[in-house]
Order: sequence, then C-alpha cells, then structure tokens
Amino acid sequence: MAKLSSINKNERRKKLVKKYAGKYARLKAIADDESLDESERLIARLKMAEIPRNGNPTRVRNRCTTTGRPRGYYRKFGLNRIELRDLGNKGLIPGLTKSSW
Repeated sequence: MAKLSSINKNERRKKLVKKYAGKYARLKAIADDESLDESERLIARLKMAEIPRNGNPTRVRNRCTTTGRPRGYYRKFGLNRIELRDLGNKGLIPGLTKSSW
C-alpha cells in the first residue's frame, strides 16, 4: 500500500486541477491559437504561469483505487496489475475471465 501522504497529496492536486480547469483551458486555447497576435499569446502564457503548479493536469498521478499504487495502473479498471489479477481470479470484476489454454 502506498503512503497515505502520497495518496492525499494526489487528491489535493485533483481538487486544484478541477478548480482551475476552465481558466487553464481558456488560456491554453489562446496560447496555442496561431492566428492571434504574438503579444496576446505571450500574455496568456504568463497568466498560465500564475496558476499554481499543482493546478496543472499533468501533475496528477494515476493511482490504484484500492491500494494507491502508482505503477502498473490500468485506466479501464482503475486498478493496478496486482489488484486486477487478484480480483479477477476471485471473479469480482464483471466481464473479466482468466484465460487458459
């Protein structure tokens, strides 16, 4: 199991990303729009830099919902590979069967 502080830190990051998502998206669209004047794009980039670092979506780490493990994460299930195998073998994940041949 991952450290509780790491899990909590990631949750705080998710809240900040949600809070600044609209502002970040608007500024990102302005900064990437090549039809606008260069000075407008620069101002948008400077305003993006004023957003807290943890408000950036790339700072959020995908973690397993049961253990908080960051490695071997499957997005479709929200679990890491170890938990996916355990729950799959127990038959607790609908539609997932262990194959054998």
